[in-house]
Amino acid sequence: MKISVIGAGNVGSLSAMRIAQEGLGDVLLVDVVKGLAYGKALDLEDARSILKFNYNIRGSDDIKQIKDSDIIVVTAGLARKPGMTREELLAKNAQILKAVCLEIKECASNAICIIVTNPLDIMTFYALKITGFKRQKLFGMGISLDTARFTNLIAEELNLPNSDIEALVIGAHGAGMLPLPDFSKIKGLKLDKFMSEEKIADLATRTVERGAQIVANLGSGSAFFAPSAAITAIVKTIVKDEKRTIGLCCYLSGEYGIKDSCIGVPCRIGKNGIEKVVELDLAGKEKAKLIQSAQLVKKAAAELLI
Repeated sequence: MKISVIGAGNVGSLSAMRIAQEGLGDVLLVDVVKGLAYGKALDLEDARSILKFNYNIRGSDDIKQIKDSDIIVVTAGLARKPGMTREELLAKNAQILKAVCLEIKECASNAICIIVTNPLDIMTFYALKITGFKRQKLFGMGISLDTARFTNLIAEELNLPNSDIEALVIGAHGAGMLPLPDFSKIKGLKLDKFMSEEKIADLATRTVERGAQIVANLGSGSAFFAPSAAITAIVKTIVKDEKRTIGLCCYLSGEYGIKDSCIGVPCRIGKNGIEKVVELDLAGKEKAKLIQSAQLVKKAAAELLI
């Protein structure tokens, strides 16, 4: 496997490290900043003997080196600053992503592409329109990270291991996300067996606000440890053909009553990318909010495509 990571910032470089350490394939780290990806790749090479892992990782500022990649992770773009919404990143990151996607289309048209650039749902839809790729082959990381955050907050509240909890979040990767308490369980039991409705609602709200909380505390940049772990989990599921169901930002063509837009929903993935969109039996309000979020994504991306 040749796995290319475009963008050598915190998320990209940590993803490259995790993917290499997992032994998932030969890793290429790419960044437009001259020397950045190359320098980080050299540093990661030097860690091999210490970590006792034999992995191959290269760095380059030439995006055409992605030629014949099997999997491409796109993290390129500007990170949020305190007080900045994902939507405020839209114009600048769309320009960056367009250039990247045109190169992917030319050099690696058979690759499976994972979009991480924010605002993620809009950027995923935009990337699909630019490349013309099928939804099976191009999707966004999105809500697998949000689900991990919901899981973690539940675990902290109840002083339980994360492995005991099956949480679920759908919707947009941002303020429009929908933590789903009714689909979240602890050892098979619903959350309301363990805590009050008020506490569940509080944890859901904190999940939605978690990314902004991290940005505010960092002062510069945004989360990277958990996002890189989420990316690596998706890459591993593809490489190992694990057939796992993971929350992804996926193009919908009628599922959930949504057509021609991208939004976060559970998907089964394997070696060929998305194999199936898993449709949940949502309550009326939840489905309406999901549809509304998808419409906003479609509208914002349409303005970019004019």
